[in-house]
Amino acid sequence: MDDADLDVILRTVRDLVRERVIPHEAEIDATDKMPPGLREEAARMGLFGFAIPEEYGGLGLSMAQEVRLVMELGYTTPSFRSMFGTNNGIAGHVLLEGGTPEQKKHFLPRLASGEWTASFALTEEQAGSDPAGLATSVAARGDGYVINGTKRYITNAPVADVFMVFARHAGGPADGKISALLVPADASGVTVGPRDDKMGQHGAWTADVGFTDVFVPSGALIGVAGDGYVTAMRCLAHGRLHIAALCVGLAQRALDETISYALSRRQGGHPIAEYQLIQGLIADSQTDVMAGRALVQSAAADFDSGIDRRLGPSCAKYFCSEMVGRVTDRAVQVHGGAGYMRGVPVERFYRDARLFRIYEGTSQIQQLVIARQALRSSPGASGR
Repeated sequence: MDDADLDVILRTVRDLVRERVIPHEAEIDATDKMPPGLREEAARMGLFGFAIPEEYGGLGLSMAQEVRLVMELGYTTPSFRSMFGTNNGIAGHVLLEGGTPEQKKHFLPRLASGEWTASFALTEEQAGSDPAGLATSVAARGDGYVINGTKRYITNAPVADVFMVFARHAGGPADGKISALLVPADASGVTVGPRDDKMGQHGAWTADVGFTDVFVPSGALIGVAGDGYVTAMRCLAHGRLHIAALCVGLAQRALDETISYALSRRQGGHPIAEYQLIQGLIADSQTDVMAGRALVQSAAADFDSGIDRRLGPSCAKYFCSEMVGRVTDRAVQVHGGAGYMRGVPVERFYRDARLFRIYEGTSQIQQLVIARQALRSSPGASGR
């Protein structure tokens, strides 16, 4: 897609965010629901498939183009992007990376159109960052597989049409290894628990998902038995850049709200924006936002060129998820008591931003990835 076409899409998304989503943010936060019709509007605009290749019905954006789009989406509640984030993110890309031609042809057009919502079912009570704790099992049976286990905090679980389930093989050549399998949400033995009552990001639903003797045909296996987790890890960088871009969008919104409030709020007969300590907070946030935006764009360019698909995305996700926490914290501080009150946007931003440091790889996991990559690429690495 050329830049002119992308600019049209970005303007359309910007209008949708400001006219159809932002006016309903307080309602979404209070009710934990998206307004009627918003999902359909997003689907008509192609947002369920912006990262899926055109041959499968998507927009086929490059990584550099994707992050520009996600920054626009980040200007409002993260739950809006969450509706279609998994379709474009790790579920869609695990299929692109490891799926069979038949799986791609069957699933990807339905994900790209918004006909189906995918849900990525990896996390368990004792397994999130550590795959060694994965307890959900898969065993060969006849011409298929049987899955047993429970997943936790699964995004879009209550509205999912298909789950991408990660399970450890019990018996057979792949014994002990982890595979990814596609499981229809209406398959016998699949149960979805009540929606989680989260601190923030209301409207983005998560829930536990149970699998009790769930049978799927052999065609449900993605790639080679035992390679599922390795495939997923190769695709994580894509999702991490999306999260980093989302953080930049939310940080920009928080900064804009901060500046607007500082210019209108008067204290001592002057707008508080005239006070140097307030200016210091604004300057720090402006610098943070610009640094985050530059890092995301640089990492996306390197991703597209193939120069780096690991270190840059982890650096971007780590820096931007921490950065948006700092920016929203300063936003609350500038607002003073008003910033601590429900109904004021920055109070919601503060709660919403906290999750970014946890999902798609915690900040601590990013630190490990970054340090290992830096040490490996050090001129002295070969001597150790």
